[in-house]
Amino acid sequence: MSKIIGGITTSHIPAIGVAMDKGLENEPYWKEFFAAYPPVRQWLNEQKPDIAIVFYNDHGLEFFLDRKPTFAIGTAREYHNADEGWGIKPIPPITGETDLSWHIVNSLIEDDFDPTVCQEMRVDHGLTVPLSLMYPGHDYQHIQVIPVAINCERHPMPKPSRSFALGQAIGRAVESWSGDKKVVMFGTGGLSHQLDGERAGYINHEFDHYCMDQLVPNPEALTRYSNGDLLKIAGSQGVELAMWLAMRGALPGKLTELHRSYHAPISNTGAGVMLIQND
Repeated sequence: MSKIIGGITTSHIPAIGVAMDKGLENEPYWKEFFAAYPPVRQWLNEQKPDIAIVFYNDHGLEFFLDRKPTFAIGTAREYHNADEGWGIKPIPPITGETDLSWHIVNSLIEDDFDPTVCQEMRVDHGLTVPLSLMYPGHDYQHIQVIPVAINCERHPMPKPSRSFALGQAIGRAVESWSGDKKVVMFGTGGLSHQLDGERAGYINHEFDHYCMDQLVPNPEALTRYSNGDLLKIAGSQGVELAMWLAMRGALPGKLTELHRSYHAPISNTGAGVMLIQND
């Protein structure tokens, strides 16, 4: 039977990809941020997951304002990225996964979710930056990826509690799958940040640490917020907490937090990293 081995949270700031392309990891501005990732990479190298389910949000590359699914899941054999205007270079294709992804789709429908099913889709920095962070040098093609996009850009957006429930449903689907694979969950984005408007540059350090404190022992505390609450407390892009909650919802069993780091501001964002093992 398949096993969910744990979950990882990370920022997906597009400037991270540019910094890695230019070899700036040890520059003063970036050094502390990138110093958080070696323990996560070591864990991945030791655990050797076969499949990564990546909860992320698309920023207009595949889903623009004219068509914005609440939840979308990829079932393709391969995924490509493209420059979104941030200067991110196209990177090697990402290996898809078809058997488990279709099992998840069918299980979600039976579980009263109605995701948009994508047999072709481009993936943006929300997914590619985390993969590049976890596997430097774009050395990620050995792991199969199932992308799950959550709408965090256009109202109406799913409630935090609904994103958590989606993760729970996907976790149940993985555990009911007959494939003998190790599965890791990625929750990308966040934490508090606002990139536009009168509060551009806003970061709520206290709330970010509260989210990280609650994520493992008491995620339900975070599901009680509305998107309106998050906009006020964590900035207009703080709603990306949805991906962290989906990741956490997918984790069953007894969990152990193995590693945590928080760095702010980095590209006007509160960037949190957490490594959670399913024991």
